[in-house]
Amino acid sequence: MFDSVLIANRGEIACRVARTARAMGLRVVAVYSDADRDAAHVAMADQAVWIGGNAPADSYLRGDRIIAAALEAGAGAIHPGYGFLSENAEFVEAVEAAGLIFVGPTAGAIRAMGLKDAAKALMAEAGVPVVPGYHGADQSDVLLAEEAGRIGYPVLIKAVAGGGGKGMRLVESADGFAEALASARAEARTAFGNDAVLIEKYVSSPRHIEVQVFGDGERFVHLFERDCSLQRRHQKVIEEAPAPGITEEMRSAMGAAAVRAAEAIGYRGAGTVEFIVDGSEGLRPDRFWFMEMNTRLQVEHPVTEAITGVDLVEWQLRVAMGEPLPARQENLSINGHAFEVRLYAEDVAAGFLPATGRLHHLRFAENLRADSGVREGDEISPHYDPMIAKLISHGPNRAIALSRLRKGLIQSQVAGTVTNLEFLKAMAGHCDFVEGRVDTGLIARSLGDLDFAPAASPEVVALATISAIFDENAAGAHAGFALWSRPRRIVQLTQGDKVWTVCMEIDGPRAVTVDLGEEQVTLERDSEGHWRAGGARIGETVALGESVTVFASSTHIFAIQNPLEREVASAASDHLVVAPMPGVVSAVLVKAGEPLKAGARVALLEAMKMEHTLCAARDGTVAEVLVSAGDQIAAGAAMIRLEEESEDAA
Repeated sequence: MFDSVLIANRGEIACRVARTARAMGLRVVAVYSDADRDAAHVAMADQAVWIGGNAPADSYLRGDRIIAAALEAGAGAIHPGYGFLSENAEFVEAVEAAGLIFVGPTAGAIRAMGLKDAAKALMAEAGVPVVPGYHGADQSDVLLAEEAGRIGYPVLIKAVAGGGGKGMRLVESADGFAEALASARAEARTAFGNDAVLIEKYVSSPRHIEVQVFGDGERFVHLFERDCSLQRRHQKVIEEAPAPGITEEMRSAMGAAAVRAAEAIGYRGAGTVEFIVDGSEGLRPDRFWFMEMNTRLQVEHPVTEAITGVDLVEWQLRVAMGEPLPARQENLSINGHAFEVRLYAEDVAAGFLPATGRLHHLRFAENLRADSGVREGDEISPHYDPMIAKLISHGPNRAIALSRLRKGLIQSQVAGTVTNLEFLKAMAGHCDFVEGRVDTGLIARSLGDLDFAPAASPEVVALATISAIFDENAAGAHAGFALWSRPRRIVQLTQGDKVWTVCMEIDGPRAVTVDLGEEQVTLERDSEGHWRAGGARIGETVALGESVTVFASSTHIFAIQNPLEREVASAASDHLVVAPMPGVVSAVLVKAGEPLKAGARVALLEAMKMEHTLCAARDGTVAEVLVSAGDQIAAGAAMIRLEEESEDAA
């Protein structure tokens, strides 16, 4: 038994655990890095302890400092959240050696499932179906190529210690195997310090369906399935529960297999058994195979909570206190349908590039559950995952839950950074997704056809113009006086490559006319202060210095442009390779005097837990290398300079 818990994590999950712990009457202790000194999870805690610098390796991955913080604060238990140390067996042992309780599975259970090859051998022995493949210790290139041929192409090469798609390559034929193997090994070595791989049969119409399991070490249950098939580069985008199209026979078979997996390792706490499912002929009980078991709480756990009415964090804490499993299998049932989307600060148009920025305006729809670790005014740090929130909808059936999700996404507002909100709206309205026709390749197939950057209507541009020129919230601020003509203002707005030079004339205390060149829009302010065109309300705006964000059915961000600055930037952009975000230069791939082709890789930048490749914008010759491997650089910093085109010609 314990009366206080330290949460060895940050952000959204730290806030999520803190809410339940406080509701149970527990004292909550937070830990924080330099960057998180004023973070939301720190403000929620009864006590907070500093554990180090900004980098996770200097703070949240320092198990010794976290244990010392728990002892200093008098905490009786440590909850790891997910990520960081949540699946680190050595950390579990150190926690228990210090006389503290670890809220999660045993070190033995974590080790049993920590390496994919050993876990699959264990699952096969326990009667859990596994994908045909090679999981052996012999890692010679020749043997691996032979095994790939025996399994039959296409095959997947996967890092044994992998996760999140790192160290994974799809190989269509024997010709590409050697190159893919070398690439997968290199990525695995960098990410996990282990370049061992396994080979598996590639499922052509794959669905990713996982089962939530829970145990107290003696009794085990499942809390039904979640469909996580909507993925981009093996990263989950939208999750739902239950899985669309699943039959009771299929659910029963998957649930039983997941419970057998938990029983095989005497599991304690919350865990997830992930299956790859062949959906080419519908969901069949003989077409699902074990992929891996995550021995922790999952990011997408709220959809399971929504359909079962179970607080999984409460169950974790109660089992850690020594209580038996709070429910038997026959007590659990499904109520309705739920969806979860992950709202990120990222530039979708730039290839989902993680973004930073201050959240000057943040509003979540009232009809959605919002699990977030940030507040309005907080800054998205370059040091950690750029998640803003998880948004969860629930309804009596899939259609209603999805309708509520789409409405909630339209009502959610973020200003101060670019986000994937429009992309989420587009995916939630995709015809195949709406009909439940999902598989892990849906986003990749649909990306080119998705309208996740809808064009701004004339009314939206007009509203942005008003906000750019005036403080729209000050009643009568736009009113003015002129002897011979109506007051006029001109502003230039840009959105991507689109440029508007807009002229606005004030027609009276509550009306303006905006001339867009090819079209004129008249807007009137109603008694509540909202701007309307033709009687219809347009939306809301937030002006932030040199930008304006308009929230209508879509979110539109406009830059208030100085024409001279735009000309200079355009001239410079093709001969400078600049950092798109703050980060650490992990490699420089060119040297001065080297000729390049457009698109050639010039440097690698590590930022926000990912490695980003920077490329030359045009053909040319490297004039100067301005950075070195290991340099910490700011967003916009020049990294590589190409010779001017006139110099090239000479």
